[in-house]
Amino acid sequence: MTETLTSWQSVDTDASKDRSPLDQRGRPPVELDLDMTLTTPAGIQSIAELQRRRLLVLVLNVVTYVGTMVWAAAVLSHGGWSVLDTVLIVAFAVGTPWTVLGFWNAVIGFWVLHTSKDPMTAVAPFATSDKLAAQDAITVQTAILMTLRNEDPARAIARFKTVKQSIDATGQGRAYGYFILSDTDDAEVGQAEEKLVAEWQRDVAATSSEQAARIVYRRRTDNSGFKAGNVREFCETMADGYELMLPLDADSLMTGEAVLRLTRICQAYPRIGILQSLVVGSPSNSAFARIFQFGMRQGMRTYTMGQAWWVGDCGPFWGHNALVRIRPFRDQCELPTLPGKPPLGGDVLSHDQVEATFMRRAGYEVRVLPEEMGSYEDNPPSVLEYMRRDVRWCQGNMQYLKLLRTPSLHAISRFQLVWAILMFLGIPAWTLIIALLPFAGLEAAGVSEPFPAALAIGLYVTFFTMYLMPKLAGFADVLATKGGAARYGGTLHFLRSAFVELVFSFLQGAATTIRTTIFMIGLAFGATVQWGGQARDAQRLTVRDAFAELWPQTLFGVLVCGGLAVINPTLLLWSLPLTAGYILAVPLAVWTADPAVGRWTQRIGLCAIPEDIAPPPEIAGLAQAAAVSSVGPQQ
Repeated sequence: MTETLTSWQSVDTDASKDRSPLDQRGRPPVELDLDMTLTTPAGIQSIAELQRRRLLVLVLNVVTYVGTMVWAAAVLSHGGWSVLDTVLIVAFAVGTPWTVLGFWNAVIGFWVLHTSKDPMTAVAPFATSDKLAAQDAITVQTAILMTLRNEDPARAIARFKTVKQSIDATGQGRAYGYFILSDTDDAEVGQAEEKLVAEWQRDVAATSSEQAARIVYRRRTDNSGFKAGNVREFCETMADGYELMLPLDADSLMTGEAVLRLTRICQAYPRIGILQSLVVGSPSNSAFARIFQFGMRQGMRTYTMGQAWWVGDCGPFWGHNALVRIRPFRDQCELPTLPGKPPLGGDVLSHDQVEATFMRRAGYEVRVLPEEMGSYEDNPPSVLEYMRRDVRWCQGNMQYLKLLRTPSLHAISRFQLVWAILMFLGIPAWTLIIALLPFAGLEAAGVSEPFPAALAIGLYVTFFTMYLMPKLAGFADVLATKGGAARYGGTLHFLRSAFVELVFSFLQGAATTIRTTIFMIGLAFGATVQWGGQARDAQRLTVRDAFAELWPQTLFGVLVCGGLAVINPTLLLWSLPLTAGYILAVPLAVWTADPAVGRWTQRIGLCAIPEDIAPPPEIAGLAQAAAVSSVGPQQ
């Protein structure tokens, strides 16, 4: 293996710059070096080793899925098969795959973290390579981009300035340039952006005219291609002299050390095309965001560790807070215009995963560094904002149906597209199952033979364990890691927060799945969404406004729970983890959006994250500046 790696590392990647990136059939050129075919493009891992891991994951998932389906069929066949039973088993078949893979990703991630002598070497060997230790200065030039569209400019620019200040503090500031790429079509917001950037440039010019020249503002007259089109225009017209780019969203924040760590890895491995670490939620004054991101953080580490263990060089791309190699991205990752009209035709909305598959097709690795290392974003401050974001993602992911036949994609890359589709297809499947529960209870009451209660309860408990495993494994990881719970304020605080988050996740999940289901039905009739600015801070939500958005959830819950109460009260009790959130959707939305409730959760440390307990200088500085200038709406 050492000889193979050495062979890959000796490749002069610059020598291939003039090659045609794809042949006439749209495929990457065939590499003639036999050693290159034995490892991933950057020489990081053996292809054979990754194939063994992928085969193991495939077997585990297929066996678990088939076993679960047989179990469900045994329950549903009670009294013989009916039309209702057939509909339920089909819906269960569609809704289950996401849960099964999530279960095994989390189990594998926990296993690697707590049984491997060196988990990071097993999952991301590029992060522990001796090649990193041999580096001194940063020699590659990196463009850091912030894309804006009708966002709060003061809030966004303050974060971008913090990123630059943190990088400059490392002494490597000369290797980075800063570009504000605006798609804002609100004239007043656009003028505010221009003014704030001009002030920033003047402040920097007072000490360094060279550094001031590295701060560039560009505003497009139209937003063709949306965010992806914005970034592509940069690559085609403004990227000369830069090898890497780091796209940031308006709510992104990264520490200088985090940026440098990713840069050093990309510098050491020229065949890594996209590299990202875990992106975690920033401290928030919103109760919704605090509880939501606490759960996301616990579910993400073990899940991503397990996923990266077998996905390897064909990883996902989250679209921001990631280093991207500009030349192959520009030359080989251009998004197609999908045939047909919106919602599924036209510009690709969820661009990031498509770009990842194209980057890997071009012969570059797409890698995840499954570490929490100073990369942050804001989470939606309310149920309503979360639902708006979710349906945008839904429409974008469903467009992948038109991309599945794209030529020459790697099998794992193609699977990533399928998986993104299944994530949303499973939502209406589960909604249908819940909607049919009263009819299932009524049908079961008419069957003379005893219902297999023990079999049904066993399936229920097993399935929920699998469904919750990413969170449960994350909780266990924190508790099993030395000093892990202390980062969250101590074991008791952590366990209390974990319990609250589990209850919250069931309630919030019920409210949002109905919205997504309704939207997916609308997609079939041409419904579409507009991608614009997002609310980032906690704002009070009235009962009237919440009900105007969430009355379908409430009505659905009343009908399902009311029917179960009449037909089968026992089944109603068992259904409450799934159905209570419908009835409680309005009070949940109002309560978790209330800034006063958010401040209360902050005071008592509920769902605190490590950055609440010991904020890094970048976050502390932003919080202090916000307190002084009263940035953001105050309710």
